[in-house]
Amino acid sequence: MKSGGTRLIKFIVNRKILVGLLTVLVLILGVYSLTKLDEELMPEVSFDGAYVAVTAGDMAAIEVERNITTPIEQSIIGVDGVEDVSSTTNIGQSSIQVMIEKGRGEDVSKEIQTIVNSVTSNVSGVTDVIAEQVSMSSSYEFFMDVSDGDMDEMTTFAEEVLEPRLEELSEVKDVLLMGIQEYEMVVEFDKEELAENALDSSQVISVIEQASTEATLGELTGEEEQPALRWETDLSSVEDVANITIPTQTGFIQVDDIADVSIQPIETSSNVWKEGSKDFIFVQIGRTADVTQIEMADAIREEIQKIKDEGLVDEFELNELVAQADYVEDSINGITENILIGGIIAIIVLLLYLRNIRATIIIGISIPTSILLTFIAMWLLDYSFNMLTMIALGLGIAMMVDSSIVILESIFKKKEQGLTALDAVLKGTKEVASAVIASMLTTIVVFLPIGLMGGDVGQFMVILSAVVAITLISSVIVAFTIIPTLSVNFLKSRKEKKQKEGKLIRSYGNFISWVVNKKRHSIAVIGIFFLMFAGSIFLVFKIPMTIMPDMLNRYTELMVDLETGLSIDEKNEVAMKVSDTLEEIDDVESSYIMDEGSMFYILINMTKGDDITTEQKEVNENILSSLRGLADDFPISNVQSMASMSSGQPVQIQIKGEDFEQLQTLAGSVANELEGIEGVVGITNSIERTSIEKVVELDRKAMEDKGVTEVQLRPFIQQAFLDMPIGEVTTNEDTVPLVVKWNEEVDNENELLDLTIPTMEGEERLSAFIDLQSVDTPNEISHLDGERFITVSADIENTDLGTVNREVQSMINDMDTPSGYAISAGGELETQQELVNDMILIFVISIFLVYLVMAVQFNHLAHPIIIMSVIPMAFVGVIIGLFATQRELSIMSAMGIILLVGIVLNNAILLVDRTNQLRREGISANDAVVRAGKDRIRPIFMTTFTTVGGMLPLALATGTTGNYQAPMATAIISGLLFATMITLVLVPAVYRTFNAIGSGFTKLFKRKKKRQEVVEDQAI
Repeated sequence: MKSGGTRLIKFIVNRKILVGLLTVLVLILGVYSLTKLDEELMPEVSFDGAYVAVTAGDMAAIEVERNITTPIEQSIIGVDGVEDVSSTTNIGQSSIQVMIEKGRGEDVSKEIQTIVNSVTSNVSGVTDVIAEQVSMSSSYEFFMDVSDGDMDEMTTFAEEVLEPRLEELSEVKDVLLMGIQEYEMVVEFDKEELAENALDSSQVISVIEQASTEATLGELTGEEEQPALRWETDLSSVEDVANITIPTQTGFIQVDDIADVSIQPIETSSNVWKEGSKDFIFVQIGRTADVTQIEMADAIREEIQKIKDEGLVDEFELNELVAQADYVEDSINGITENILIGGIIAIIVLLLYLRNIRATIIIGISIPTSILLTFIAMWLLDYSFNMLTMIALGLGIAMMVDSSIVILESIFKKKEQGLTALDAVLKGTKEVASAVIASMLTTIVVFLPIGLMGGDVGQFMVILSAVVAITLISSVIVAFTIIPTLSVNFLKSRKEKKQKEGKLIRSYGNFISWVVNKKRHSIAVIGIFFLMFAGSIFLVFKIPMTIMPDMLNRYTELMVDLETGLSIDEKNEVAMKVSDTLEEIDDVESSYIMDEGSMFYILINMTKGDDITTEQKEVNENILSSLRGLADDFPISNVQSMASMSSGQPVQIQIKGEDFEQLQTLAGSVANELEGIEGVVGITNSIERTSIEKVVELDRKAMEDKGVTEVQLRPFIQQAFLDMPIGEVTTNEDTVPLVVKWNEEVDNENELLDLTIPTMEGEERLSAFIDLQSVDTPNEISHLDGERFITVSADIENTDLGTVNREVQSMINDMDTPSGYAISAGGELETQQELVNDMILIFVISIFLVYLVMAVQFNHLAHPIIIMSVIPMAFVGVIIGLFATQRELSIMSAMGIILLVGIVLNNAILLVDRTNQLRREGISANDAVVRAGKDRIRPIFMTTFTTVGGMLPLALATGTTGNYQAPMATAIISGLLFATMITLVLVPAVYRTFNAIGSGFTKLFKRKKKRQEVVEDQAI
């Protein structure tokens, strides 16, 4: 630091009142900010994407693709700002995902909504349309049930009390009830009675529809106000429908003469199971965008208590099942506890090294001040307390004492040399100021390229990086203000006395002298460390890999894919067996199964606290293996976990092409290859699940002979399967659907073909004019940017994603594919590869930025290279640490590695900066290296062990977010410890080698110059 910097420090220490008042202001604003920061599980981030879902009854997948998916895709692809369009088409369902250019999500999503509404308005059979921008928050984050009572009473309570009361809360967006008892009014036609009265079902349906209509018939223009003339008739009971009059050829009859009219429970309304029972109502609650999970949970719980106090919960139970807010609080509380313990450990380590209570108190004051300053910045940036920002705070707090320690240790050392308080502060701060600033900058710049990381993970990592950077900047501000100010008055002056050199420092000095005195010794040390780095690379493949770690919250979600065409009774049988299986698994407390058509969505609660007997990872594996084992005896096609943050199964291989048969052949080959990869289980492909359709083939000659036309045949066949809503009836303030159907169903081919149809020559069996051919049709059709593809999916068991990824990539490379077809990895495999590429790019840019900062700081091109020589050794430590602990190499541990790059350079900067100072004082390079090491060994050890101590609780974390904290902290601790020990040996060796090379070049240039001068003299 130049003289201007010295004057600034002098100004600060001479303005103690100003520093004190500013500190008080930070404390006040920091506490205020603390009360204003929201608490949530993950930070709210914006997604530039849109989601489209169109429901179309039982329409075949191939028909949905042709009429809905493809027209929407073709229109969306042409929209400006759309990057990628992918879709999945199922029976009666089209789902389309749209990736949008960054920053244009809202505007493009509105245009997509217009397109979707326009396309679907022209398609008959569409029952529901959703088109919206993708949101971070889950649809539902609070779950309850109403159970142990009469279903009618529970349904009335849920619909008339619970749902409206909760939806009135400002924190609640919507409430979804599943399993309520619903009814419909059914008119069951008797075919024989219709035939005797020469009636057609369509005639009767038309009469019933007309009996409950509202219409404007015209205007009475001759009257003064010209009132409109309206027709209003309604139906309000079974009797009203039964007594409707129907004209026939022989007179008038009533509906009940040809049909039975009754109110019946809807069979498909109760589509949830609680531990095998269907006699309960499942309640899902979603929050509004401007509140947190905790705020919503508090509001719901308060309202539920009011409902219970009013005596509205009677003869049944209202139970809370899962609240996301509890996981938020558990996560934040667990991380907060680890942070506090880490801070205490760091202070204890510091006290043991300094053996000075006053110096330790000064550091102790700087920590909360830096934290509160960080809170102020987070509040101003509208950040929240969430899992990522809390982990970032934990990492930052472990490092924030480094700047204060270096400055305080330097001041402390000057006081030990007998300098006055002010001189000790000025000279001590000046000596390390440059190194402290350089260390802070190098740690921060490694995070700048994080913004280049794409996708959702990139947005999360930017927030984590920003909080770490804010924490470090806050700590440096405190280190240059509060530390010097307190040191002037609070640290006691010491009389000058000669300090005896410790045995450790003396031994270290002797060893470094041996290293630098001979060039071959330095080269040998460098070579040994290079071999260590090269050897450690082979351990990388032994480290488990994943993208984002699982959240261990004693709760999991599953998707169970079912075979097609299952009846309600068959689904009920499967659900009962799944429930029985789950009950037998240790630590499974309760389960809830929801029927989602072609699959079951299952929520599973596990035991907590003292009741835990099995780790969650093992419970998850037991659940998956047990349910997959049911596939041999029950119509279950696949079981997959939703525990990770990704969607779908981790292994997804995409096969692109147009012909379904060729795609099926390639999918079979891929599936066979996957079966040979250890740890790959639950292999399915999206096209193997097909439905059998019966296609009507007309005998046109027979039709011509009997005078039968297609216009006559098609509606006749449609009427054979009559089961349709034709309106609504309001009975006792309840509105129920009005449905017409036959009293006897046609449910097989023979019954259909045996039907008789009137012709010009009398009645004929339907089989005389048609034949039915069986055709397989896919249940699922996938598109990517309008091109068909199928996905071969699988889960992994007792292995990691990285190992499987390497095997899959090798498999794909070895496969031969026909022209026009392509095979590639998708899902988590693709995401992992993209993240690896992103992290490599980020690391390269980070290294360059670090070099740039240090080159400017030291005004030297070689010194940054000397400092950066420790980075490979940090990687050795990381690899050894993750391998020894078997922590996963995930995006979180990768972030720890990037952060580690900045941390490990701090010690090398201290060493090189001190060496340069000594050389400027006239000391030789070799002696300066030895002395610098002896001078800086104490602050290097102090900063290292305080950082390690601060992060140790994070590395040992086992709670809800343990999988997020532990790998990152383990990577930093192991890399830092190893690199620190190496720094004290490797940096001197590299410095000595570079200095020797530089001296060699200098001598070479001098000799050349001297020869040139001799030649010039001789020429003269």
